[in-house]
Amino acid sequence: MLVRSFARSLWSTARVEKRFLASKPAKPEPNSMEDIEAQQAAALDNDICLLVDEKDNMIGTATKRVCHTVGPDGSIPLHRAFSVFLFNKRGDMLLQKRSSQKVTYPDYYTNACCSHPLFIDGKPEDVITAAQRRLNHELGIPMDQLDASQFTYLTRIHYHDPGDGVWGEHELDHILFLQGDFPVKPNSAEISEYCYVPKNEFNAFIPTLEGPMTPWFNMVRRHRLKLWWDNLHRLDELKETDKIHKFISEN
Repeated sequence: MLVRSFARSLWSTARVEKRFLASKPAKPEPNSMEDIEAQQAAALDNDICLLVDEKDNMIGTATKRVCHTVGPDGSIPLHRAFSVFLFNKRGDMLLQKRSSQKVTYPDYYTNACCSHPLFIDGKPEDVITAAQRRLNHELGIPMDQLDASQFTYLTRIHYHDPGDGVWGEHELDHILFLQGDFPVKPNSAEISEYCYVPKNEFNAFIPTLEGPMTPWFNMVRRHRLKLWWDNLHRLDELKETDKIHKFISEN
């Protein structure tokens, strides 16, 4: 069952069932692991990402496969991405575990939703539009509950991580915060576990995770998360939309 082993390590069973157990998957369960793997493989060639320079200017397009393949010299094309940090009205943060069938960073723990704006119908997709699309796809949040005005765009992060040496990341990542009590029905092809973590228990919870954290989430956790989480009520004052931060992965 989703989140059972994820949340049990810190909270009692009764408390977990009341506050943290996930809903049923948003989409029908695939018939087999092969079906999930086929979906992930298809996205590598069907999803067209936006190549950018170090100032976030779009300079071209490439498939998701190309944008995540580590070259012989360790290089990976720089492309635009986004990361959504989702909080309920109490201020607890949604933490998820990526499916074991994900091509990049399978079984890693991360924030609510991490993906890419795409090149669709001959034009680049807006970052918040992409975030709405992926929150619906991965977490099953209805599109009509994801108004663009609810998102807070905080800043951008430029990072490079070689991953497993075959698949990695080199992204200019737009950081988005979203707060509200949304219905969550996770897509099992994308997410294997999730729970909401209270701020005052987060530091104690992280060492209990049964796997690594994604590099982008870990960098935000180390450099900015506490500041932003402490100030959910005044995020507009903390925006750095003109800045691009360069953080170094620990991996």
